[in-house]
Amino acid sequence: MEKTNVMRVLDRCKVRYESHCYLSGEDFSPENAPSGVEVAAVLGIDVARVFKTLVTVGKSLNHYVFVIPVASELDLKKAASAVGEKSVEMLKFGNLLSVTGYVHGGCSPIGMKKAFTTVFDVSAKELPTVVFSAGKIGYQVELAPADLARALKFSYADLTR
Repeated sequence: MEKTNVMRVLDRCKVRYESHCYLSGEDFSPENAPSGVEVAAVLGIDVARVFKTLVTVGKSLNHYVFVIPVASELDLKKAASAVGEKSVEMLKFGNLLSVTGYVHGGCSPIGMKKAFTTVFDVSAKELPTVVFSAGKIGYQVELAPADLARALKFSYADLTR
């Protein structure tokens, strides 16, 4: 399996993780990347443990990263409150690559171009492991939330509807 930048960061921080690949000879583009729910099904992993990375922009024009279960929807009011903003809105699709260095469907909270305030949904706190993008469509990493803290500064909050 190909190593992604996310895996290299985890290796450098000595974080134990398991990598998963769901590419079966297909090369997905951001427009036809499978949903997180589909990824969970293909990998045979409980959908509650698979998370998606969402990037927002606040009223202050600062960017924020929210990581929530793939079957859930981000509550923008809760998200804004979690980062002390009046409001946040989703980053426009076309701006994701220039802001984060990642494409839609391959966005990871680890290894973005810049360190942004990152918040995981509180549901991740009690899970033995969480699964999220390894920074490239078709690749996921699985690790314990406590271990993730060695590679990424983040907090927890109730973020979903």
